[in-house]
Amino acid sequence: MTFNPDSDLQREVAGQPDDWAAVVARLPELADALPAAGARVAVVGCGTSYFMAQAYAALREQSGHGETDAFAASEHRLDRSYDAVLVITRSGTTTEVIDVLTSLRGRDLVTTAIVATPGTPVTELADRTILLPEVDEKSVVQTRFATSTVALLRASLGQDLSAAIADAKAVLAEDEDSCLAAVADAEQVTFVGRGWTIGLAAEAALKLRESAQFWTESYPAMEYRHGPVSIATAGRAVWALGEVPPGLAEQVRGTGAHFESRDIDPLAELVRVHRLCLAKARQGDLDPDHPRHLTRSVVLPSAASQA
Repeated sequence: MTFNPDSDLQREVAGQPDDWAAVVARLPELADALPAAGARVAVVGCGTSYFMAQAYAALREQSGHGETDAFAASEHRLDRSYDAVLVITRSGTTTEVIDVLTSLRGRDLVTTAIVATPGTPVTELADRTILLPEVDEKSVVQTRFATSTVALLRASLGQDLSAAIADAKAVLAEDEDSCLAAVADAEQVTFVGRGWTIGLAAEAALKLRESAQFWTESYPAMEYRHGPVSIATAGRAVWALGEVPPGLAEQVRGTGAHFESRDIDPLAELVRVHRLCLAKARQGDLDPDHPRHLTRSVVLPSAASQA
């Protein structure tokens, strides 16, 4: 692998299959901190962590573990009746997540935080903490923490991650021209998903915007026909992660756009998107570790400091 060899993002992308295996191996020691089967759960995050929350919420309900809702931390509805709240935050310092946990203190529910960085405010506020420092990142752009969190959560629902790990290793070993054929030169990409991969599609679009300042969009696959298809044309691509609705590929190709889809685990397909991020950043002579206008964590001024 020679793509962006000097960037932290490249190294963090390349290590994901091994990271997933290592985190999943820790499940026996971590399982008790996660919401119990049958509990009514809210999952909360910001940015990438919100999209991972969406993926987990859909999977948890789909697998029969209980009603599960996902919220952006700034737009939650936690006044509803929940048994547990799970927050996902790489840094442990994001203001909106801290505000959520602070507001829940004294409530009759259990809060759990999945965090990469120990000794941060979120670890002090949550009732239970799952620390994953081994998948923390130097790059501002999140990849391995998010995907490793989803791998752990999928394993906690009884899923076997061995195929996903094998698929991701194959994606990373593939020649770049083959891996990214027909999407490397696209002028625009729209990602679509169904069920739990709606969150992955949103994350895929975010990654390309962050790392390469690239025009991307994302939608539930069935919603794509209801307006967004109007931007499809030659030189652009629609990339489906996971299940493809009948007729969608043919409709996209009829516009002149390229339709991209592989029959591999959707989490491994997200790794292929990460490779596109690195390629597009290289094409644009951009630093993929330090996207413009972004920092590792969004820490907002306190109300007192604004008074």
